[in-house]
Amino acid sequence: MRWQFRLSILVVINLIATGLALILLSRAYRSSQESLRDFKALAGHILSSMDQTVITTDQGHFVTSINRHGMDSLGASLDCINKHVNELSRDLALDQFLTEWQAKESSSISRDFRVSTDGRTVRATCQSLNDFEGKEIGKILQLRDVTERVLMEERMRRMERYMGLGSLAAGLHHEIRNPLAALSLHVQLLEEQLEEDRDSEDIQPMLAVIKSEMTRIGEVLERFREFASMDNLRLEEVNLVKLIQRQVDLAIPQANQQGIEVEFVLPESPLPNLTADLVRLEQTLLNLFLNAMQAMPHGGKLSVTVTESSDVVRVDISDTGSGIPENLRDQVFDAYFTTKSEGTGLGLALCDKIVRQHNGSLDFVSSKDGTIFVMTLPIRQVTFPAD
Repeated sequence: MRWQFRLSILVVINLIATGLALILLSRAYRSSQESLRDFKALAGHILSSMDQTVITTDQGHFVTSINRHGMDSLGASLDCINKHVNELSRDLALDQFLTEWQAKESSSISRDFRVSTDGRTVRATCQSLNDFEGKEIGKILQLRDVTERVLMEERMRRMERYMGLGSLAAGLHHEIRNPLAALSLHVQLLEEQLEEDRDSEDIQPMLAVIKSEMTRIGEVLERFREFASMDNLRLEEVNLVKLIQRQVDLAIPQANQQGIEVEFVLPESPLPNLTADLVRLEQTLLNLFLNAMQAMPHGGKLSVTVTESSDVVRVDISDTGSGIPENLRDQVFDAYFTTKSEGTGLGLALCDKIVRQHNGSLDFVSSKDGTIFVMTLPIRQVTFPAD
């Protein structure tokens, strides 16, 4: 009886200990489950709050997850899960990028994609997705909108080129203008002497050519000097609506000859006056209008749209031409770059310089359906840059 009693006590104690262990184990399990849920929720919130697209794929480049920002920016939905990455966007060759990254397996590899619909620049980076054993089970693809950064870098490169052109222009103007002046004087003296010689009829046409060429070189130098000029703006109160309307009126006769429809769209609320250089803005707008019409030799539509927001006025000048070839877009604002048989190639470079002098910006978006030049100007000038 005594051994049975002791055995019973041991069984009871064992049962109590087992129950306590089960209770502790259950609590630990629930706690780990709650921690796992909290971790998943935290990871989900972090991914949702990121300002970039995060996509995970399997080894076959099929989507296994995508964050909220990715669905919004790519216009995707939860239906994209288990679909191929190429189905996310027609503008982004993600499958090709992932294949290239897999061949090199370098986290430093990135690629910029240009979205044709809105002109955005998206930068893609990639890294391996591994399980807890370190085995690669897919890839993590990150997409970030770097449009503003790319535009800023491009503007910095333009400014560097313009600074060098300024010194070059000053030197060229000095070194070439003086010999031209001496040459012009000697040609004039030679003309006076030849007037007394009746047998010099063959020489006169040659002298005329020399004079015309000197005049042409002088005009080129003046354009170059104007482009590199460091003069300050002549600021005054400018009615932007009247200014644009004058340039539209100037462009309409040529537009009618080419069969181009001209549209001028204003905001419903009246626009405030700008503090700007009237003459230079007129020069900029007319040049942009003429470029737009030259892009539509067989007719089309020229639209000028003005909007206002946050003390800034935006002017969109769009055409329905064939667009700017992608391989030439980086050179559009370069001095002396032109695809025309005539002209110096300083038109858009000078427009960009004038807008920058007004603390504004001049950019463009182009596709096969046409080009839109976007000019933004502050309503009030605070500082006046030298160039």
